[in-house]
Amino acid sequence: MNYKSPIEKIIAPVSRFIHLEYTSGIVLLISVVVAIIWANSAWHETYHHIWEINFSVGFDTHKLSQPLHIWINDGLMAIFFFVIGLELKREFMDGELSSFRKALLPMSAALGGMLVPALIYFSINHGTEADHGWGIPMATDIAFALALLSMAGKHIPSSVKVFLSALAVADDLGAVLVIAFFYTSGVNFTALGIGGIFLAVLIIGNRMGIRGSLFYLFIGIAVWMGFLLSGVHATIAGVLVAFTIPAVTKIDEVVYSDNLKKLTHEFEREIPGNSTLTTPEQHKTIQHVKNLSLAAETPLQKIEHALHPWVAFGIMPLFALANSGIVIGADFLTSVINPVSIGVTLGLVAGKLIGILFFTWLMVKTGMGMLPQGANWRHITGVALLGGIGFTMSLFISGLAFKNPEFVDQAKYGILIASVIAGILGSIVLRSVPKSS
Repeated sequence: MNYKSPIEKIIAPVSRFIHLEYTSGIVLLISVVVAIIWANSAWHETYHHIWEINFSVGFDTHKLSQPLHIWINDGLMAIFFFVIGLELKREFMDGELSSFRKALLPMSAALGGMLVPALIYFSINHGTEADHGWGIPMATDIAFALALLSMAGKHIPSSVKVFLSALAVADDLGAVLVIAFFYTSGVNFTALGIGGIFLAVLIIGNRMGIRGSLFYLFIGIAVWMGFLLSGVHATIAGVLVAFTIPAVTKIDEVVYSDNLKKLTHEFEREIPGNSTLTTPEQHKTIQHVKNLSLAAETPLQKIEHALHPWVAFGIMPLFALANSGIVIGADFLTSVINPVSIGVTLGLVAGKLIGILFFTWLMVKTGMGMLPQGANWRHITGVALLGGIGFTMSLFISGLAFKNPEFVDQAKYGILIASVIAGILGSIVLRSVPKSS
């Protein structure tokens, strides 16, 4: 039976496109291209001006006033990190990181993919003002990487996609820890303490069984404000708040299924003869089904599912638009010949490849891990190359690592060049894998 309205039929193709695995990567790529074209067009001044427009939140003397790019990088990206936190918690509870045995291989690969790039960058920039940027090539952009993996072909085993996802999630955890411990300075412990108190309220609320999203939203904003004013990067608050979100159901699957069958039977008994309206009894049954379904759903998965489209198609593209506008002049080739750009490029392309491959090989060789089912070393090589697409997280860390705008631009050059090279090479390797493999 077709129950879709005409408008639902019209927007169905759009909905299908949005839910494709690689769609968010395409949208992100479009944002990057638009930013670069805009920054190099006759309207380049408007590109730089728009992100400096001040926005204020508050009243009277209690106002928080910041340029638009700060609201994006410190505000909206806190939501991005909040979703990362939800993904991390889900993976630790019931995913590829939920047991030591399952987590060992992807986490080891992620560790290698972070240490080797950092060492390459640091060895090139050691002793210079830019050596603090070692964290930039440590990150992997999961949206771009998974998009290219999905487009590499249907012959790629699903286990390879799971491996890349788990590796990228572990990589995100590492990036969060790096930001927390190495890119935070000048801490205001009073503000941090206030943020900590509100965080404790969320933990207590979880323990008491509070499941309302609004409770976690408003208290979570207070945590974010405390961290923002403390000097600890506010995105860390997003991850910490995510870990306080309840991840258990009120009823189990058997109770849900049994009660749903009873309610369905009650609903069928009351089906009216020739009416488009439901009976009062049916309306009550529908409400019972809604309440039952809410009890069978975890707040964590509900919030993650609700926020994912906003992050994938709103926050990440906006961040890319605001941070990817590099100027490509006649001297572009000479401008990328500098320690920062070279360190970032080599770190992401060569460092990720060497680190992920070597640490994966080490785990397999020692018997502490096994290759994903149906995967071979060419698959792992392709995944290791795709890991060099640092983009979103690398751009984010570059803004934290450097105060000098020249170094930030140089890092952006390296990130974009490395991401293009890693994406192309990774796609070529994965497409070259025989379909029988």
